[in-house]
Amino acid sequence: MALKGSDVAQHASAESCWVIVHGKAYDVTDFLPEHPGGPKIILKYAGKDATAEFDPIHPSDTLDKYLDKTKHLGPVDMATLAKQQQQDNDEDEGAEEVARRERLEHKPLLAQCYNLFDFEAVARRLMKKTAWGYYSSAADDEITMRENHSAYHRIWFRPQILVNVEHVDLSTTMLGTPCSIPFYVTATALGKLGHPEGEVVLTRAAKTHNVIQMIPTLASCSFDEIVDARAGDQVQWLQLYVNKDRAITQRIVQHAEKRGCRGLFITVDAPQLGRREKDMRTKSFAEDEGSNVQSGQNTDRTQGAARAISSFIDPSLSWADIPWFKSITAMPVILKGVQRVEDVLRAIDVGVDGVVLSNHGGRQLDTARSGIEILAETMPVLRARGLQDRLEIFVDGGVRRATDIIKALCLGATGVGIGRPFLYAMSAYGQDGVERAMQLLKEEMEMNMRLIGCARVSDLNPSLVDAKGVFAHSNPTPGDALSHSVYDPLVVPPQRGPLAAKSRL
Repeated sequence: MALKGSDVAQHASAESCWVIVHGKAYDVTDFLPEHPGGPKIILKYAGKDATAEFDPIHPSDTLDKYLDKTKHLGPVDMATLAKQQQQDNDEDEGAEEVARRERLEHKPLLAQCYNLFDFEAVARRLMKKTAWGYYSSAADDEITMRENHSAYHRIWFRPQILVNVEHVDLSTTMLGTPCSIPFYVTATALGKLGHPEGEVVLTRAAKTHNVIQMIPTLASCSFDEIVDARAGDQVQWLQLYVNKDRAITQRIVQHAEKRGCRGLFITVDAPQLGRREKDMRTKSFAEDEGSNVQSGQNTDRTQGAARAISSFIDPSLSWADIPWFKSITAMPVILKGVQRVEDVLRAIDVGVDGVVLSNHGGRQLDTARSGIEILAETMPVLRARGLQDRLEIFVDGGVRRATDIIKALCLGATGVGIGRPFLYAMSAYGQDGVERAMQLLKEEMEMNMRLIGCARVSDLNPSLVDAKGVFAHSNPTPGDALSHSVYDPLVVPPQRGPLAAKSRL
């Protein structure tokens, strides 16, 4: 027999805390002190329906996996929920949400988006503030995030002429997999913040264009939901945050291999997640006081979504662990987040199959160099030592144009990862948006391959670019109007009280 809403409402305290998720009640009292985001956010929904808060940041199988079956209390007659919760929801919505929904109704037509920045601009207007804060945030002063993009502008083309480019072939191979174009959907967390269906939208769009998808550890959808959404011989890779419990890590890796993943990308640049102030300031997924992001800690209560979902990550991960990873899977092993040539050389020594030159989208160590600069540093060293074919090298961060992809391939990259732009396209227009974003990149790349004088990806080589300027961090380049127009600057704390409306500081 189904529980009544009034039955659940009686358990609305830290001493007895029940919540409703997808029409079922759960006793989470004992879980309160263990919740990575702290107990306060759960207590906000004690005795109530928490589905709307739960869905964007938890895979659908979370409660089945991690909450003891004795705490599963059964279905709830949702028609009996107190009217008070609906009133609370209406109050939470407020004028800002009403305005957002109006912008959603009158958003630009998809056909009006001509480049990846357009999707970002539309998404910024349409997304909820907390979701935008998570997607768009980066570490500290966000210098590295902006450098990731601007670094490409310090690389200049040296086009060759009178080459037959009537037929341009964009296809290539990455980790043994043929694909239609040398970019992939890189791992990004919490897809349901942008779209109710989450990462499966990216899966379906990737299939349409024969693009590889990297599945994130911190997805909103469960791993199996994302894999189940693929079609035919579609290829997926797994991005892995290494759990402190190696048994859990091994189960994740081997399950991914069993389900058909063809690459293991171990994130190595995140022994601790960076301090992302834009995310923190919106206090994502927390009440005004913020959230306790680590069990048992009562400080740093406004750390935002990123840290609240990542307390399991193992800061002790080291080079000594790499042989173990190679022993538990036959998938190619790639280190994601390598940031200097010395570590690329060491990766070759330990026998991994590839590296991603990446600074985590500028979300970790601010003022770290861009992936494209690291590539320009790395490849001459590898070529001088005859090591350029010992592993595949990928780059991510800041890619917004097909010219960026071409520059990376000219310098020696196998392929390029793109993350945020596809999230923004999904947030603004769903699957159609992601597919259009991918199509725009294909069209840009075909045009620019012709203009640089190359008919095939294999024709791209270092002689076609002048990359000397990429190392000159203070060298001014022409202003980038599109990038500047979509950048959401960091802000200082707002004035409180009656003077708030008059304050400009």
